Amino acid sequence: MTTPFGGPARTAPGLPNLPTPPTGWPVGSYATYEEAQRAVDHLADSDFPVRDVTIVGVDLMLVERVIGRLTWGRVLASGAASGAWFGLFVGLLLSLVSQGGTSFGPILLGLGFGLVFGLIFAAVTYGLSRGRRDFQSVSQLVAGRYDVLCQPRNAEKARELLAKLAMSGGPA
Repeated sequence: MTTPFGGPARTAPGLPNLPTPPTGWPVGSYATYEEAQRAVDHLADSDFPVRDVTIVGVDLMLVERVIGRLTWGRVLASGAASGAWFGLFVGLLLSLVSQGGTSFGPILLGLGFGLVFGLIFAAVTYGLSRGRRDFQSVSQLVAGRYDVLCQPRNAEKARELLAKLAMSGGPA
């Protein structure tokens, strides 16, 4: 198995290399990931063998949150800024390998060309969209609930510890 970057995948010893459904008995179900994480943290604090525990997100949803409206001004400013950063990077590299040592000419040239090309590229791509997507958003994968599973050999002990946590005012 390889990572998305082409290198070998590093998995913990004893864990499967291929994607497999989780195994174990349910010992708790929580509305948020934070609550499930707090439950597993409680198990760890109680010297429970947490290697037997898995948090599983159930009823997965892709949530896209709209964070703002796109305008020509925002598009052009963003394109110019990202182009300028890339140009600055290229200019710095060119100034390091130039014969005159560290000079500002390649840096300013890279910055200027990057700014112009970023501006042009942003204008062309936004213009081609013809207003079909005039907003900015961020996407997030969330679950409807989070189940905590435990291997059968320790499931009963996990249930007892989580029940004590629930009675003390922790996550249910």
